[in-house]
Amino acid sequence: MTGNSFSVSGYGPARAGWTRLFARDSLARRLDWPILLAALALSLLGSLLVFSATRNRTEINQGDPYFFLVRHLMNLGIGFALMIGTLWLGHRALRNAVPVLYGLSVLLALVVLTPLGATINGQRNWIVVGGFSIQPAEFLKVAIILGMAMMLATRVDAGDKPYPDHRTVAQSLGLAAVPCMILLLMPDLGSVLAMVAIILGILLASGASNRWVFGLLTVGVMGCVAIWQLHILDQYQINRFAAFANPNLDPAGVGYNTNQARIAIGSGGLTGQGLFHGSQTTGQFVPEQQTDFVFTVAGEELGFLGAGLIIALVGLILWRACRIARDSTELYGTVVAAGIVAWFAFQAFENIGMTLGIMPVTGLPLPFVSYGGSSMFAVWVAVGLLQSIKVQRPMSA
Repeated sequence: MTGNSFSVSGYGPARAGWTRLFARDSLARRLDWPILLAALALSLLGSLLVFSATRNRTEINQGDPYFFLVRHLMNLGIGFALMIGTLWLGHRALRNAVPVLYGLSVLLALVVLTPLGATINGQRNWIVVGGFSIQPAEFLKVAIILGMAMMLATRVDAGDKPYPDHRTVAQSLGLAAVPCMILLLMPDLGSVLAMVAIILGILLASGASNRWVFGLLTVGVMGCVAIWQLHILDQYQINRFAAFANPNLDPAGVGYNTNQARIAIGSGGLTGQGLFHGSQTTGQFVPEQQTDFVFTVAGEELGFLGAGLIIALVGLILWRACRIARDSTELYGTVVAAGIVAWFAFQAFENIGMTLGIMPVTGLPLPFVSYGGSSMFAVWVAVGLLQSIKVQRPMSA
């Protein structure tokens, strides 16, 4: 692939590739189908879970039981189109546009801090335009991955350095610090934690000195202490941590969400109560069940087997993405894929963990499954990046 014309290492332009769709050296043969099919399966399964969680909630579905289902499928369609567009352009072509993409993502995040920002479910991290809402933090994740990968890999891929030097690592961390500070000002602690996981994954994959990793962990711990001591967190965030530390604290108040989530998952047993027949879901006992707590629908209605299927599909994506990172012939592709692995792994663990009571409630969506356009668009762009790294690898790799 060179420039903006879609070609694959000697296989001709895109038009020829599509006419030989399933030829031995075609694009279709080189895609990572397990990732693509697993992501589609998660998204479609998520649409059923979102529908089950919202079809009876007239206070949010505007009287239309199919309101959230239709919008979730529309988000999936747009996300899939973004994945195709990302694959068409290629991660190498996007490398040249990183400064623009990074600048736009930071600008969107800054808008949240202005009067144009909106508070939804106690979190001021949204921009609402007309009937559409945008969560800039989701796009910042992609921007940080591409930006840090570009900075860390430039001299290595050019053959000037065997691994990133200290100056380059410091510059990449400075690039990542700006959006993290903006998220702290919102405050959006969940997204900050996801960013930290991404940064750690990128540093480990880049070959940077382990001193940077240990230093970042130390700074992170000190930062958490400072945030707590300076009372930067909003009261609802403090309540969430208090409920995590003591699940029996105010079960009808701050601990309500977590308690109801565990009741829903525990009542599912091995095979579940049946899709659309969950007592907790039908009774509308679990708040925000279409977004933050969508995993509870799977646990209650599809049981351990259905919930396990979701975890297995996420695991399949992570495994294949790790292989793409390992097999990439350039550090840039390796770092991008590793950043995506860290992003998906942390966010899935945090989301599922908070429904089980083993992690604090942070409001992070479950990738591909939770309702939300910004999240859906971002994760499918990430799939496009993974596919591009896989497709552009020489056949001998």
